[in-house]
Amino acid sequence: MDVIEIIKDAFVFPSKDIKVLVIYVLLSILAGAFSFIGTFVYILGFITPECFMWGGIAFIVSMLIGWVLAGYLISIIKSGIELDDEVPGFEWWENFITGFNNFIVTIVYFIIPAFIVVVVGYLTNIYGNFMIIANEVMSQAQNVYMGNSTFILSEAASQAIANLMISLSITIMVALVLFVIFSFLQTMAQARLANTGSLGEALNVVEAAKDIRRIGVGKVIVVILLIIIIIAVIEMILSSVPFLAILSIIISPYLLFFAQRAVGLLYSDIA
Repeated sequence: MDVIEIIKDAFVFPSKDIKVLVIYVLLSILAGAFSFIGTFVYILGFITPECFMWGGIAFIVSMLIGWVLAGYLISIIKSGIELDDEVPGFEWWENFITGFNNFIVTIVYFIIPAFIVVVVGYLTNIYGNFMIIANEVMSQAQNVYMGNSTFILSEAASQAIANLMISLSITIMVALVLFVIFSFLQTMAQARLANTGSLGEALNVVEAAKDIRRIGVGKVIVVILLIIIIIAVIEMILSSVPFLAILSIIISPYLLFFAQRAVGLLYSDIA
């Protein structure tokens, strides 16, 4: 399918079964309610210790519902891969297991770039420069407090600040590039999970990268950018008009379905 066909099909797709969309919305509200209640009850734990347990239970329930929702979104990707025009129904246990697998995929595809960024930060000596500045500031502040001197940074601390700015700039640029790349790879990993049902296949970073090449780097970038732009514009319109904000309860899940369907259709080129 070409890019326009993918976007058109994906945008219409969620409207084909509003009942399923409503169920997703209700489950999302339920998960959010358990999360909110869990936070509130957990805070009360500082007054009544048993609230820690009840707050924890509420968080767990919220997380379990979240896995079902995440698994269902993977099933929407699968419907796109298979070019199935019907909106999939909820398969509760299957959605739960798939959602858990997707949770693992998300963690792995976040940890890899995060680890690389930490290494880059170490190599560019962010931590060393920061400690030099912190020690100098504490020393100078103590001298000022004792009335021994005015607050003037040493040449070493000034150089450390300059080095820290360079280190931060390099590390931030590397982080941005890596997280963008791994966001694309994670999208392919989710498509691989939907297509094969295998966690191992989804965690195969090399094959996920090859999938982008198989589909076409340009096509993948264009489709994902269009998804982001369409969602951003609609969300911006909703947030800018007060009485429309309430519609985001339905519109946001609708857009989520749209995005997942588009990813599935994109991946159908090689499935």
